Amino acid sequence: MSIGSDVTVVCGGGGLWGAAWMTGLIAGLADAGVDLRQAGAFIGTSAGSVVGSQLTSELTLAAMVERQVNPAKAAHEALPMPGALETMAELMSRPWPSHAARLRAICELANTARTISRAERRAGIVERLGLASEEWPEQNLSITAVDIETQELTVFTAVSGVSLIDAVCASCAVPGVWPPAEVKGRFYIDGAMWKTAENAHLAQGAKSVIILAPLGLVPMTAADGPPGLAADIAELEAQGSQVVLISADAASLRAMGGNFLDPATRKPGAEAGRLQAVAAAAELRSRSF
Repeated sequence: MSIGSDVTVVCGGGGLWGAAWMTGLIAGLADAGVDLRQAGAFIGTSAGSVVGSQLTSELTLAAMVERQVNPAKAAHEALPMPGALETMAELMSRPWPSHAARLRAICELANTARTISRAERRAGIVERLGLASEEWPEQNLSITAVDIETQELTVFTAVSGVSLIDAVCASCAVPGVWPPAEVKGRFYIDGAMWKTAENAHLAQGAKSVIILAPLGLVPMTAADGPPGLAADIAELEAQGSQVVLISADAASLRAMGGNFLDPATRKPGAEAGRLQAVAAAAELRSRSF
């Protein structure tokens, strides 16, 4: 089954587990004859920025999987400061009167939290990606982050004048857990903090959209927060796009455990994603992708 250049692949957030799950899923889809590397455009947010960058690089799918399941090949991952993830999760779970209030609080946390240094974090992203250079791929790749000062979504591409590594550092800068990334004198946090963990609305205009969303339709905030992924999908479909959402099944979610930033979730996450690919490939075929 051929994936056409009129398809946009959206890779969402989900931590180390989510990146591993998407990697296994993508490899399993290729095993089933559905090669997402043939798509015309890719949008990556947070963990999805890592997967999108690798998927459009010279790395083979086998090498991508090996970096998830083989401890000898896996990147060393620095651990967050004690309590950092719990503090961020508690902040995210609060009900907020508005999207703006929520984002202000998140940016304040990012600016004040004690984390590892930016240099150490950047070196970790370089190791995690395992790419030969910091150059952007020839394929159409967009990577998202949130500008701390303006609190608006920023979309980095090959014409943004920043290195691919810096764009991924910005997209993966989980507030309170990792330091804000500095890019050309401005500071950024994780693109998943804006409204959804996928930013699928950026796929507007695509004939077909495949969304890899490890966390599925789980809202980022309480019910009074901004519209979630379901609203983005409805809007894409209203504009004429064919959309398929692939999110982690029950077995894959069990592989996550209680901490999606735990390096120990990489191997089980990738293996669960690869198993789930059988059903995902069948769905894509049924939708004539």
